[in-house]
Amino acid sequence: MTHTPQNLVILTGAGISAESGISTFRDAGGLWEGHHIEDVASPRGFARDPALVHHFYNLRRAQLACVAPNAAHLALAALERAWRAARRGQFLLITQNVDDLHERAGSQRLVHMHGELRKLRCTACDTILDWPGPATPQTPCPACARPGGTLRPDIVWFGEVPYQMETCLRALLAADIFCAIGTSGLVYPAAGFAQTALENGRACRLFEINPKPTGTDLFDDVIAEPASTGVAEFVRRLQPA
Repeated sequence: MTHTPQNLVILTGAGISAESGISTFRDAGGLWEGHHIEDVASPRGFARDPALVHHFYNLRRAQLACVAPNAAHLALAALERAWRAARRGQFLLITQNVDDLHERAGSQRLVHMHGELRKLRCTACDTILDWPGPATPQTPCPACARPGGTLRPDIVWFGEVPYQMETCLRALLAADIFCAIGTSGLVYPAAGFAQTALENGRACRLFEINPKPTGTDLFDDVIAEPASTGVAEFVRRLQPA
């Protein structure tokens, strides 16, 4: 009897959002919009110059108003709806991206492992706040009313632990299909997701969608296309023969 795939885990990276016009921030010299990474993406950088960090993320947040989900975001949302309607099993979309394009496309079962641009977190009371507009070091937390200086971008910075790793691990250990889309696969812990799925004992089938494939031999199927066209091909390959 042929095993019918049930549980699907998808990982998306910067490549899927780049097609919507969202900058990946980092240039060839390792700078983010002209700033050293540790200055705008580390707890130490925030402590040293919170105004610079808030300004950097205010610009990133404002950019979201100028972009829209692309065909890949929409196709993944449609795939989730179809998967759930057919009751094929569990579906989880994990994204390394901090934009909200998956939500705007309609995705629901979603983990932002690196946080979200449109949220702030209070370092005093740990409240996470929806925050579509700008913030400054003087912006008070509306939850605890502490003086300014307690709100920071709800972004996982270098040296911090990504969000919901237990949820991700459980899904990977139960996955029958894993697909990595638009990610280099070089940054841990996401870089280890394919290996975890491969070794979960369920004969998991692994897909990669990337115009410049990573070259690893972990993947069973490599779709060397941009996400906007590659996701459609992935969905086609999921259909029974």
